[in-house]
Amino acid sequence: MIEIRWHGRGGQGGFTAARLLGLAASVYGGNYAQAFPSFGPERRGAPVLGFTRIDNKPINDHSQVYTCDYVIVLDETLLETVDVTKGLKEGGILIINSAKKPEEFNFQNNINVRTFDATQTALDVLGAPITNTVMLGVAVAVTGVVDLEAVKAAIDEFMAPDLREKNKEAVEVAYNSIKGVN
Repeated sequence: MIEIRWHGRGGQGGFTAARLLGLAASVYGGNYAQAFPSFGPERRGAPVLGFTRIDNKPINDHSQVYTCDYVIVLDETLLETVDVTKGLKEGGILIINSAKKPEEFNFQNNINVRTFDATQTALDVLGAPITNTVMLGVAVAVTGVVDLEAVKAAIDEFMAPDLREKNKEAVEVAYNSIKGVN
C-alpha cells in the first residue's frame, strides 16, 4: 500500500488534490484508493492535512495515516510550525512547493527532498497562487502511482467545467517539468 500525506492550509485545496489522486487511482487507474481530510474547527489559512491511500487490493484500514511513503507540502511556510517529516518512512520522499533547491533544506534525518516552484507555475498557468493541482502533477511524476491521463480524467469528473482545462494544464506542466518533457 502507498500512503501519502498532504500538508496545506485551509482553502489551498490540499484535500482536493488528495481526492483527485484517489479518484485517478481508483476509477481511472484500476486500483483501490481512499482519500480523506483531517481538520477540525480550523479556519482558512490554518494548517490542515489530507491523506491518500492506494493499493492493488481492497483497503480495510480507515484510520489516519501515521506512517507514509510520501509527504507533499503545498505551502513552504508550514515547515516553520509543523513537523512535516513525522511518520515519513525510511526511503520516503518529501515534496515541497519551494523555489529553493532540495539541498537548501536541512532536516534531522536522512530525508529525500524534492522541490518544485508550484506557486510560480500556478501563477503562470492559473493566474493565481493556487498550487494544489500543480503539486498533484509533481506528485504523480515523482510517485508514478497513476498516469497523467488518469489524473486528467479525474479532473474532468470532479472539477467544475470552467476550471477543468486550466487545472489539467497545470497538472501537465508540472508533470512534464519533473519528467523533463518539453
